[in-house]
Amino acid sequence: MVGDELSQVAKYVTLLSSLGLRAGAYVFLRWHLPPSIYTLLAIYVTSFIYNLTHTEPYRVISDEIDIVARESTGDNDDSSAPSDSVKIGAVAEGEPELDLDVEETIIVEEKEPQVMQTLLTGLPSPSSLLWSGLTFAINLVAVLMVLDLVYRGPAFHPGHNLSLARVGYVSDREAKLLVREPDASKYPVSASYRYADAPVPMGSRPDSIWKPAGQLAWLDNSTDFTGTFKLKSLQPDTRYQWHVSSNHSGHFTTAPTTGSLSTRIGTEGTFTFVHSSCLKNNFPYRPFRHALSNPGLKHLSTALLGLKAQFMLFLGDFIYIDVPRRPGVLIEDYRREYRQTYASPDWTAATRELPWIHVYDDHEVANDWDKNTTGVFEAAFDPYRHYHTSVNPPAVRPGESWFSFIQGPASFFMLDTRRYRSPNDNTNGSDPITGAPTKSLLGEHQLADLLAWMKRREPSGVRWKILVSSIPFTKNWWFGAQDTWRGYLGERQIILEAMWDVGLEGGVGVVVLSGDRHEFAATAFPPPPDGKGEIVGLGPLPPIANPFGLKGYVTEPDVSNLQTLRTKRKRWPLSATVHEFSASPLSMFYLPYRTYTESSTSPDYISDVCIKYMPDGNSKFGAVSISNPTTSDQSLLHYRLFVDGVEKWSYTITTPPDVAGSARSKDAIWG
Repeated sequence: MVGDELSQVAKYVTLLSSLGLRAGAYVFLRWHLPPSIYTLLAIYVTSFIYNLTHTEPYRVISDEIDIVARESTGDNDDSSAPSDSVKIGAVAEGEPELDLDVEETIIVEEKEPQVMQTLLTGLPSPSSLLWSGLTFAINLVAVLMVLDLVYRGPAFHPGHNLSLARVGYVSDREAKLLVREPDASKYPVSASYRYADAPVPMGSRPDSIWKPAGQLAWLDNSTDFTGTFKLKSLQPDTRYQWHVSSNHSGHFTTAPTTGSLSTRIGTEGTFTFVHSSCLKNNFPYRPFRHALSNPGLKHLSTALLGLKAQFMLFLGDFIYIDVPRRPGVLIEDYRREYRQTYASPDWTAATRELPWIHVYDDHEVANDWDKNTTGVFEAAFDPYRHYHTSVNPPAVRPGESWFSFIQGPASFFMLDTRRYRSPNDNTNGSDPITGAPTKSLLGEHQLADLLAWMKRREPSGVRWKILVSSIPFTKNWWFGAQDTWRGYLGERQIILEAMWDVGLEGGVGVVVLSGDRHEFAATAFPPPPDGKGEIVGLGPLPPIANPFGLKGYVTEPDVSNLQTLRTKRKRWPLSATVHEFSASPLSMFYLPYRTYTESSTSPDYISDVCIKYMPDGNSKFGAVSISNPTTSDQSLLHYRLFVDGVEKWSYTITTPPDVAGSARSKDAIWG
C-alpha cells in the first residue's frame, strides 16, 4: 500500500515538473523571463526514473483459483506433495485423508503505450521504452534550447576578432566614421571617401577622386581597438562613398543645409529618418540559425530600400547585459555584448547605407538603472563611450552625455535619462499641493540646457523641435511606471509648459520620440483648456473702504504702501499640442499583456491622450518624414510605423500656425 501511494505521488511530481519545464522553457525562449528551468529538470529526471522503474507494463484481466480434493496416498513423506496442496486429514473416522490442491491462473495483457498522454505530459509510457525515451527527449531538448540561447553566443562568438566600420553622425559638411580593427598586421588603418552621386551636366562636375580622411597608426585594448575618422569639406545633400583599408566600405548622404529639404531625385522635398530601440540577437529564438542573427535588423534593411532615410536614431538598450543571464560586471563583459551585436551577420545590411546615432538606456548598465555613476556604471559606460558617443553628434557640454544638432528642417535634443536621475522612490516626483518637482530625472544642468533649447529661436526653415528620450514621456504606461517620466511628473510638467510655449510662439512643432516599452503608442499632450495662473509682480491694494474692517476709527489706516501679488492666466492654444511616438523593440520580445491605459483625474481634461496603441510584434520601428507643401504655410510631419517589416499605421501632424494673436485666435485657423 505504501509503495502504491509513493508511486502515485511520483507520478504527480513527474507530471507537474514536466509541464512546468515545458511552459518555463517556452516562456524563457519567448520573453526571457527567468523560470527555474534547471531546478525543474532535476526534479523531473529523478521522478521520471522512479516512475519508469516502478510502472508495471502488464495489467491483470483474469485471476482464477481452482481447488481440487484428492485422496491422500498415505505417504508420510510430504516432499513429493505439491507446494500448494494442503492435508486436511480424515473427514470422518474410517474415511481416507484428503489433499486439497489450490491452483491460481492469472491472465495478463500488455498495457497500451498511451502515446499521446506520454508525449503531451512527459510521463513515462506504461509499456514502451521508445515513447518514454521520446517524451524524455522532448523535455531535454527544451532545456538544451535554453542553454543554447544563453551560452552559444558568448561561448562561440565573443567577437575578439571583430573587424568593423560604420558611419555615425553626418551633418551637411562632415561625417564621423567608427573603426574597430584588432589585427595589428593591418595597421595603420586609413580611410578615404569620394563623391558618389550620378554624373552631373558639364560645367558643374564634382570631384570624384578618392580623398584621404587620415589614418590610425595604432589601436589597442584601452578603447577595445576602436578609433574614429572625421570626413570633412563635404557638400550638403550629397551622396558619398567611404572606404577603410581594413576592407570595409559603404555610402552615406549628407544632410541638407539648415532649414532646407532634400533636392535629390527620389527624396526631393522630404527629410526622412527612422527610430527604434531594444536590440537582442537571435530573438525570437530559432535553434538552427546563427547565434548572432537578428531578425529586426533584417526587417529594417528591407524597409530601408524604399525609405531613403538619412539616419537611425537608436534610443537605447543596444545590448541586454542582464538578459537572459548577466555574464559579469567587468568592462570586458560589457564590451563583449557590444561586439556581439556588431558581429551579427545581419548588421552590415542595416548599416551599409544608414548612419546610426545613439542614446543609451538601462540595459546597457542594469535593469531600471537609477544609481547615477556608482557601482557598475563606469564599466558599462566604457564601451558606450568608445562605440557610440565617439561618433555621436556634438555634446551640448563637453564631457557630458546629452547631445543636440540641427539637420534640414528639424532641431534635435538627445537626453541622457539615466546618469543624472534621482533614485526611484515610489512617488510621482511632484509635490501633492504645489505640483513642484520633488526629484529630477535630468539633473540641474541638463534640464537647464533643455529649457534653453526649447526657448531658442531656430534658424529660418527649421520647423520642428524633436526631443529624444530613451524612456516614454507619457504617464499612460502603468507597468514599470517609476522608471519612466511617470515617476518624475513635476519635472515633466516644467518641460511640457516649455513645449507649449513653443507652440504659443507659433511656426514650430514639438515632437517626442521614445522607446523602451517593447510596445508602440502615439500620445498627444494638449495644454489645459483653462491655462495656468502666473504671478506677474506686485501691485497696490485695490481701493476699498476700511480694508482691515476696523470699527470706531474716524481716520482709516494708511494702506498706500501695502502691495499684493498680481496674477494673470496664461493660456496656450490647442495647436500647441505636443505629440509623442514611442516605438520598440527593434528585435526583442513584446509583452503578452497590455500595459498602456489612458487615464485622467479630471472629467474635463485628459493630459495624455491615446492616439494609437499597438503592443504586438517582435520588431517595430518608426519612419519620420518632414515636408513643406508649397501651397501651405505649415510643415507636415508624417509618421509611419513598421511592425515585423510591414507598414501597419501612419499619422500626420502639422506645425502650429505662425501668426500673431491670442491662443483662441490661433486655434481658429489651426488644422
